[in-house]
Amino acid sequence: MKEMLNTPTARRGFLGRMAAFAASMTLVAPSGLAAETTHPESSADPALEAWFGRIKGKHRIVFDASAPNSGMPAIWPRVYLNSMAATYPGETTAVVIFRHAGLALALGDAVWSKYHLGETFNVKDGATAAMRNPYATIPNPGLSGLGVSELMKSGVLVGACDVALTVYSSGAAQKMGMDPAAVKAEWVAGLLPGVQVVPSGVLGVAHAQELGCAYCFAG
Repeated sequence: MKEMLNTPTARRGFLGRMAAFAASMTLVAPSGLAAETTHPESSADPALEAWFGRIKGKHRIVFDASAPNSGMPAIWPRVYLNSMAATYPGETTAVVIFRHAGLALALGDAVWSKYHLGETFNVKDGATAAMRNPYATIPNPGLSGLGVSELMKSGVLVGACDVALTVYSSGAAQKMGMDPAAVKAEWVAGLLPGVQVVPSGVLGVAHAQELGCAYCFAG
């Protein structure tokens, strides 16, 4: 499978799929209602609201992960938690939102292997494209608890962008001659256990900040 990300044609393809997705989600306001009419938060998905409701404590941060960035989005939250506990003890919540190409870090090995995500997202395992998620667990004798799965075990909230899931799974389906809906369903089922799908990554980052999280760009 050729890379989906690193050529002008690939980027145009991504933006085209993004535009098509956005068009399919457009809602027309009923006649007589102002365009800026908003819906109350109580209308949101209860499971999503419960997930956001787990953001607690005096110290709160959201890591905005839009690229694999050599696994740093799966490392920096651990550094934050450890250093905060040693310096400013108290209840702390860390949130990681995987959006755009950062989505790869939220997916399990079966999806990485079947859809060649190492090639798609330019992630190496040694000298070759990774066939598994190398950032689910990151062994390190000097700093334990690294990796997306390990972070979630310690209470870190991890969200995955639904728009990115739709766009990238659709691209994979097109390349492999498969049904886009079926491939997306497989990707959603193949997320690392504990990952919450959020309507969009930018929504996830923004709402976490509305709930008091400081912002950190993670790649």
